Amino acid sequence: MLTNEQLSSYALDLGLEVVGVSPVGPAATWEAYRDWLVRGYAGGLERYLARPVALSRRADPRRILSTARAVLVVAASYAGAPYPPLPPLHGRVSRYAWGEDYHRWLLRRLRLLVARIAEERGDFLSRCYVDTGPILERDWARAAGLGWLGKNTNLIHPRWGSYLFLGVALLDLDCELTSLPELPACGSCTRCLDACPTGALVAPGQLDARRCLSYLTIEHRGSLPVEWRSALGENLFGCDICQEICPWNRQPLAVHRNESPPPGATLYLPELLLLGAEEFRARFRQTPLWRATPEGLARNAAVVLGNRGDPAAIPYLEQVVSSPRSDLLREHAAWAIRQIKNGR
Repeated sequence: MLTNEQLSSYALDLGLEVVGVSPVGPAATWEAYRDWLVRGYAGGLERYLARPVALSRRADPRRILSTARAVLVVAASYAGAPYPPLPPLHGRVSRYAWGEDYHRWLLRRLRLLVARIAEERGDFLSRCYVDTGPILERDWARAAGLGWLGKNTNLIHPRWGSYLFLGVALLDLDCELTSLPELPACGSCTRCLDACPTGALVAPGQLDARRCLSYLTIEHRGSLPVEWRSALGENLFGCDICQEICPWNRQPLAVHRNESPPPGATLYLPELLLLGAEEFRARFRQTPLWRATPEGLARNAAVVLGNRGDPAAIPYLEQVVSSPRSDLLREHAAWAIRQIKNGR
């Protein structure tokens, strides 16, 4: 049987800060997840999250791998340097997107971990996922002892906070199960709910994605709701407000307080307004920003320029308005110009 000690050693060798194993079975938060979908909180994501096959598999991972005997969960920290000062005509990028797309590198490490286990224990069936399959990752991370589900809906580890990428592997292998530790909790703290600029955290542990800046700037296609555009502030891609405000992230962020963030932490907005498909591919194909699409990123850039209120942005925005670009981009650029000229 694979022991916790062996597993932890293998994981550390691969740069994975936390690892745990849960028995396989029905997902504990399945009913809450289904209720979340029924309430419409998934927004445009419902078109694939609510597919019958995906629903069935999220309810019980044995419908993915019928012979699964354990759920292995790994976590890698992405807490890093402080947010840098924002130069003129720039927008902020969410911390998770400062480097290579985590789906790629974390999946590589997870598969290497499973391969290492197979070297010791012999071949077995497995399925590995990093936010790419019908798995309730945070539910299984909690079940494997990696933390608790915070009021901001993120998994929170008492040492590593919530800046964690999660990977899940279903194993047809007997493993020593992780002893569930005594964990703290959010208590009476409501800082994340209070700080959310759109009220997307409608209740503790309840996120209405349709109002979430991360959803709006990354997943939402089409026009951004006018009532939420000013709330974007300086957020070009994603939002970390509910994590930056969380007391449990003070320690993991403090470790990196003397480091410098990478250049991708902020982006120059004017060049994003007219970015072509090929240039977009060359710059962002290996990063999370690829998810936003060229049009989506340009749309966001226009809104952030409007929010920042710098008149120096007007010539760039006017170029979009007079260009043969999409109606969507022209509309958002015109809105930004009005914001700037009216002093917001």
